[in-house]
Amino acid sequence: MTRKFHLACIFNFTPDAWQGPFGNGGSPWDGRFHTEVARALERACFDYLIIEDKLMVPESYGGSSERALRQGMVVPKHDPVPLAAAMGVATSHIGIVATLSTLAYPPFMTARLASTMDSMLGGRFGWNIVTSAEDLAARNFGLEKLPTRDARYAMADEYVDVVRQLFASWDADAVVLDREKGIYADHTKVRPIDFRGEYFSVRGPLNTVPSPQHRPAFVQAGASPRGRVFAARNADSVIAIANGVSGMKQFRDDVRKHAEAAGRDPDDVKVLFCVTPTLGDTEQDARDKYRRMISSPEFIHDVLAETSALTEIDFARFDLDEPLPHRLETNGEQGSLDQLQQWGSGKTLRELVMDAAGGLVSSVELIGTPDQVAERMGEVMEEVGGDGFMLTTPVLRLDRRWVDEITDGLVPALQRRGLTRTHYTPGRTLRQNLTEF
Repeated sequence: MTRKFHLACIFNFTPDAWQGPFGNGGSPWDGRFHTEVARALERACFDYLIIEDKLMVPESYGGSSERALRQGMVVPKHDPVPLAAAMGVATSHIGIVATLSTLAYPPFMTARLASTMDSMLGGRFGWNIVTSAEDLAARNFGLEKLPTRDARYAMADEYVDVVRQLFASWDADAVVLDREKGIYADHTKVRPIDFRGEYFSVRGPLNTVPSPQHRPAFVQAGASPRGRVFAARNADSVIAIANGVSGMKQFRDDVRKHAEAAGRDPDDVKVLFCVTPTLGDTEQDARDKYRRMISSPEFIHDVLAETSALTEIDFARFDLDEPLPHRLETNGEQGSLDQLQQWGSGKTLRELVMDAAGGLVSSVELIGTPDQVAERMGEVMEEVGGDGFMLTTPVLRLDRRWVDEITDGLVPALQRRGLTRTHYTPGRTLRQNLTEF
């Protein structure tokens, strides 16, 4: 029996591949290009797209913001929520997930914003839960440095608890719209939550009506052991990065084990693995394209600059043609770091970047014609057990050619094999689409 799986796509509200012939020139910033991408992904029946976000101008690489600003790496990065609204208005079925940091948004504002967006999108909104992983971001919100990873997740556990209670502060049938009696909402079905915890104090209730999902979809990328526990407890979909098929299977099995321990049905937690397909008219064409990309000096430095921003480790201080001198640790995104460094492999830093196609987002190699890559994706999902893939480019930078190759080349090949959906079921919310298979 063919195992059908889910598809999603992640990108930034940043300049596209602005130096290449298939970008949008890096401007304008009206969101139209990204909205066109949303329409293309909907035409290909993706479950959802996610707009990633960061809250700082990085200075980790070389101790300066030069690389990030010169190349349009990580910054400029505009707010994802207005873009999510524009995408939602322009589409009808695809889920739209925006990143909202527990560092930056008070729980009441997150719940209110998510509820509003879910109503505007007819039940298609999702919240990508992040704690933020950069000291520079913390300094934009009154802190000198980030709490430890474990402390951030303890705060996030309580934060999500508050948000859930706020969504539940209105009963589903609280809005009665009784014109004869002049009653819009039944006040007995709207109540304060009076939450007082270790980190947050929130009276409630929300001042928004229940949205179509009542609680929008929760998405989370928990790579560390503590992060996996958090994701398994809370997320409807988990963004995952793993090394190879065996690593993917181990990751998914671990999340499902934690979900079951938290009293959830593991099938309700969809683990989507990040991949960066490289497509060509022939396999040789695809491999040549791949080699040109990963051997480019600009690509090497772009990847290391992005990794520096994610981990706050200055990779510019390491010799590209020597192995890393010691195992690196970070209070930032440890999963991204571990994916790159492959400690003990003996590879040079340049080889690590080239070997991992960026070291950031490729869980398994996918290089070839659309039919070859589609066949391999089906084989991988059979071995892993499910649930799908999160597609992206190595440094989350979009260009029109890549979008066309995915939506008009790879996805039809997947659909011909019965591996992905060919249509949306009318009236389904994002959460319902995720649990459809």
